[in-house]
Amino acid sequence: MTPFQQSQNTADALQVKHAFESFVDDKLFPCVAAKAALTKDQMQLFVAGHLACPKDDRAILDFIYDFVDQYRKAENHFHTACVIFPETHGISEEVFDHLLWQRLQALSDLDALEYPYDSRVDSNPASPNFSFSLKEEAFFVIGLSPGSSRDARRFRYPTIVFNPHAQFEELRSLKRYDKMKNIVRKRDVALSGSINPMLQDFGDDSEVYQYSGMRYGKNWECPYKYNNK
Repeated sequence: MTPFQQSQNTADALQVKHAFESFVDDKLFPCVAAKAALTKDQMQLFVAGHLACPKDDRAILDFIYDFVDQYRKAENHFHTACVIFPETHGISEEVFDHLLWQRLQALSDLDALEYPYDSRVDSNPASPNFSFSLKEEAFFVIGLSPGSSRDARRFRYPTIVFNPHAQFEELRSLKRYDKMKNIVRKRDVALSGSINPMLQDFGDDSEVYQYSGMRYGKNWECPYKYNNK
């Protein structure tokens, strides 16, 4: 067993992973895709340190790279990779949003040294075709934090969820995506009393508005920039 594997199997790390699995498995949790990934044992979890600290960036990237390799070999849907930061305490939703983009930027900068951007999507966060890319694989990113204004995203530890973009495109081509989306939105309304305002306000605009879960003003500009070395 490698030192990395050992670090992911300590009592503390396993406790964090179990807490996340229980959070997703809760009957009130609205995302049916995440539930399916958990049920099918296709949810990969990585326990990092503090969301503001770059010390785990290389290990996180290697974790995502391994996930991409496994995902590309798979023949079924609903795969997800989740990075949990249990050493991050007492941050507001605004601080979480800032640190989320900081971490994504750092991962992207490292990745750009090794891989080009996924050519199926746009690297410009202002584009409706934008999606985050690592190892030339596009991801729809979801942020969870204890201070989130959305109940569905209120997990005790800040977490970044990486969902392969291609699997949603495939579901759309099979005409299954809209059904899944409507189920999630109905469950989200039942949990929070309203639909996520970012879905209402921006609809078919760039997906960056949905990443952190925070409601942005009309003049907000995404801080992420793809730096092709």
